[in-house]
Amino acid sequence: MYVIVDIQGQQMKVEKDQKLFVHRINAENGSQVEFDKVLLVDNNGTVTVGAPTVEGAKVVLEVVSQAKGDKVLVFHKKRRKGHRKLNGHRQQFSEVLVKEIIA
Repeated sequence: MYVIVDIQGQQMKVEKDQKLFVHRINAENGSQVEFDKVLLVDNNGTVTVGAPTVEGAKVVLEVVSQAKGDKVLVFHKKRRKGHRKLNGHRQQFSEVLVKEIIA
């Protein structure tokens, strides 16, 4: 059984007991978070597509840890002008574990 769920603007295919990284969730480690924007449910070949979401379906996630992604460097240069600019950032992520899928 798997579902496609919208987690903070990202659509992800999730299954039970799967670990994944999502954009940072403001919750403490070990706490549980519910998402009810389930777009599709596949229950052993029986597919239910929502319009726009599946009624009564939700996904329960447990926040395992907070982490940072790899450094991303953004470099701008205009040729023959002597203009160079370097920026960078590290994206904030939350590692979550899918505890339960209610369909």
